[in-house]
Amino acid sequence: MRKATPKKRVILPDPVFNEVMVTKFVNHLMYDGKKSIAFSIFYGALDIVKNKLPNEEKTPLDIWKKALENVTPQVEVKSRRVGGATFQVPTEIRPDRKESISMKNLINYARKRSGHSMAEKLAAEIVDGFNSQGGAFKRKEEIHRMAEANRAFAHFRF
Repeated sequence: MRKATPKKRVILPDPVFNEVMVTKFVNHLMYDGKKSIAFSIFYGALDIVKNKLPNEEKTPLDIWKKALENVTPQVEVKSRRVGGATFQVPTEIRPDRKESISMKNLINYARKRSGHSMAEKLAAEIVDGFNSQGGAFKRKEEIHRMAEANRAFAHFRF
């Protein structure tokens, strides 16, 4: 490569749970640099999750982590041009990209839901992700199905 790869920015942990992953999630959730609003949405969603699942022995943060884990894809398909044809080649996903994809899917499908506030919609999507259902989980299943269907082209991996 001609240029040096840019340095990874250090992300500070969030003020309540002291977790870097929470800050990354809030950064994906944020619009127009309104981080305090994004934090209030996230913490509000965790409060709603706690009320929705009162008999769960896990903390709302653990439920959120489990939901993220459930909606994280392991493989994806990338377009690869060989000769004149374009093939969908299944490839493993890097760990940081897995995390990013799962967070983005959870947020995008929460935004598409019907509900009053974003906190309610996000809480509903987190609960669905925890129970291995909902839009984000279906998206993961769809990605895995596409990779499985195109497994014959795995030898074109780059």
